Amino acid sequence: MSVTVAVERGVAHVRLTRGRGNPIDLATAESLLAAAHGCEHAGAVLLTAVGPAFCVGGDLREFAAAVDLRGHLDRVTGALHEALRIFAGLDAPVVAAVRGAVAGAGLGLVGVADLVVAGEDAGFVAAYTGIGYTPDAGVSWSLPRLVGPRLALDLLLTNRRLAAAEALAAGLVTSVAADPDVAAAALAERLAGQPACGVTKRLVRAAESTPFGHHLDTEARTIGAAAVSPSGRDGVAAFLRRRV
Repeated sequence: MSVTVAVERGVAHVRLTRGRGNPIDLATAESLLAAAHGCEHAGAVLLTAVGPAFCVGGDLREFAAAVDLRGHLDRVTGALHEALRIFAGLDAPVVAAVRGAVAGAGLGLVGVADLVVAGEDAGFVAAYTGIGYTPDAGVSWSLPRLVGPRLALDLLLTNRRLAAAEALAAGLVTSVAADPDVAAAALAERLAGQPACGVTKRLVRAAESTPFGHHLDTEARTIGAAAVSPSGRDGVAAFLRRRV
């Protein structure tokens, strides 16, 4: 298996295990889709990868060897994109830990994560136009929303490398750590125990296409429901005990 998934303490650990940059071939795309289905009831999702690089994008050797390249890419993107749709639609917070090279479809995995912890050695490259390809894995959708359209075009057209510190400043990642796997795992475990995270994610997603007045009405309903829920009552009681 080039992708493994295991649920521990409410966190679904999804790990790219192909190694050598974890390029995405057809088998890996299909494994990602199976892993995504395995995350649908988790409290949080943690995306990680073995080796010094997170994901260098598509497996160009497999693509070059394909007899029917167009049909092959249709199958790869079909499985990969469905996996990304599932990850993006989860109520569970998705946390990614990335180190080393993050390129092509690797940026797509970063784009569907809610929080991204980057290693100090992480570097982000679009890479598509450099080989005559156009973006996939939602990169042309998520990158402009994360870093703004002008920087997104700069990265997509020039294929320049964005270092971890630059990625943090631009909003592509949410933090930089010496050991991103440890930091991201601790974050995912903490978020898995917070039921309000799912509704909060839905509110933020809905805000992109909902008029402000309507969104205020939705917020009023959801905070009311959260306040009278067991976790809301317990959370307020615990806070008040700490203040006494």
